[in-house]
Amino acid sequence: MTCGPAINGHRLLARLDAFAAIGATPAGGVNRPTLSVEDRKARALLANLGTARGFTVFQDAAANLFLKRASTDNDRPPLLIGSHLDSQPTGGRFDGALGTLAALEVLETLEDNGIVTAGPIELVAWTNEEGSRFSPGAFGSQVYAAGAFPAGWQDAVDSNGASLPDELAATLKALPEAAERPLGGPFTAYLELHIEQGPLLERQGALIGAVEGIQGTRWLEVTITGQVAHAGTTPLVDRRDAMAVAVAIIAQLQATVMPADVNARLTVGRLTLTPGAVNVIPGEVVFSIDLRHPSGAEIDRLETEITSMVSEAAESGGCQALVRRSMDVAPARFDERLIGIVEDMAKRRSFPCRRMFSGAFHDALFMARLGPAAMIFVPCRGGLSHNEAEYVEPHQIIAGAQVLCDATLEVAG
Repeated sequence: MTCGPAINGHRLLARLDAFAAIGATPAGGVNRPTLSVEDRKARALLANLGTARGFTVFQDAAANLFLKRASTDNDRPPLLIGSHLDSQPTGGRFDGALGTLAALEVLETLEDNGIVTAGPIELVAWTNEEGSRFSPGAFGSQVYAAGAFPAGWQDAVDSNGASLPDELAATLKALPEAAERPLGGPFTAYLELHIEQGPLLERQGALIGAVEGIQGTRWLEVTITGQVAHAGTTPLVDRRDAMAVAVAIIAQLQATVMPADVNARLTVGRLTLTPGAVNVIPGEVVFSIDLRHPSGAEIDRLETEITSMVSEAAESGGCQALVRRSMDVAPARFDERLIGIVEDMAKRRSFPCRRMFSGAFHDALFMARLGPAAMIFVPCRGGLSHNEAEYVEPHQIIAGAQVLCDATLEVAG
């Protein structure tokens, strides 16, 4: 089988180093919050690199940044490829940046080889995928998908009191060479390369993950209300201990949900006690549940089961319980044709490949609701991500970018 042009791996690795220096942390990671000075520097560098190769630079009202490579028919909807440039406060150098810079490498490889495509190909760097500074995460792709800012989203402020509208305006102003573009718009397909952020590819010796979809995420907030009382004078029979009930519930959830279903994910990541004194029986405990599964129907079933479990445990402990849903992101299935193309391109390069679901959400989740979308995963060492020690081997980086290039050409024609 014939393969497309080879990407310039040395160039891509050097680009990753250059962008990792923007917001570099002492421990080798990256701190590049969305819409920050560091983020603007990274955006400017990306725009300058694109302009130098003759690509047209655009940005929309959500500060999503686009580099367009012309084609024989520039009026056709583009093929979009890309990811994001923002990071967690102590993030790694590959999460997001790999997909964005690999997309740039694809455009440059096509340019180097004088390849003309039937329709335009555009790199997109989405705004605020991480959500570590402003909520919600995947802000840019969600606004793009909606075609407008949802009500209340522009009221967001960061921990220092900076407002989202002000930071958006400053970021847009910092890149005057970028032409303004309306939010949203049709596209032929969307492809995103990303590190897996988990251990499965590395564990199974696969070089490429052909991502079938992204599992749904539902956040629940559980409030257990008991009775505040003296820790030293209240016997067991008279206690309505909210903390004891919460601990029993959490233990039961951990012992049942994930052991019963290999595809389920359940995490209790936040817990607060009131009044929070050493010698006082807690009268109220609030804890979070992060529930994930590839099946929306299974998430519904699990939520019903959890709500019933919480109610029964609270009643047996003399307490009251309230379960409130605080976030609900439906799962997404990617386009079967695009998944097959990713698998085929990996096969042509003799890259071990496996199908898999994404445990984390990505911008592709929201693009899949508008049109054909797919993702390509590469392994990361130990499955570690959102961490300064995040690492991807050079040959894994080059393989992922090569599959993205081959798949882009296959889709673009």
